[in-house]
Amino acid sequence: MERPKGIRFVTQTAMFFALTLLVQAFGFPQMLTGPLVNAFLLLSTIFSGILSGIIIGLFTPWVALLRGILPAPLSPMVPFIMVGNGALVTVFGLLAKRKSLSFEIVGVCLGALVKYLILSQAVRFLVAVPPPVARAMQVPQLVTALLGGAVALSLSRAVERTRLPGKRASG
Repeated sequence: MERPKGIRFVTQTAMFFALTLLVQAFGFPQMLTGPLVNAFLLLSTIFSGILSGIIIGLFTPWVALLRGILPAPLSPMVPFIMVGNGALVTVFGLLAKRKSLSFEIVGVCLGALVKYLILSQAVRFLVAVPPPVARAMQVPQLVTALLGGAVALSLSRAVERTRLPGKRASG
């Protein structure tokens, strides 16, 4: 992905952040909100670069906590969610540089797996929460990241086919 390029970077990052906030504001269940948030993290990475996805991924867990999407007992998980989001977009972004659908799919899968491992191990070994609450940070996180990746890849391909002025980040 390319380095930040001024106004375009800021504008696109702000747009994806606003869309992410909008999704979180509706207060839908985790299995709807999660994939959409992950999709916007990956779309911001595709179109604006890894840094854009990281920036948005640092804020989304706080918004989820404030909106009640993330239950209060999981508030100690916020830093780990931030790291997990960063890992998802970084792994994806590095593999997506190849501009090949195959590499992008592998990037989604590996990024989702790394995010899942960070969150599931944190809730297992580092953060003391009741098992029913902890389960929200395990397999559902893998599923929502994979679904979000599928949405992001589908939408990015649709944007490319329409030749809208949202070129992919490069480099």
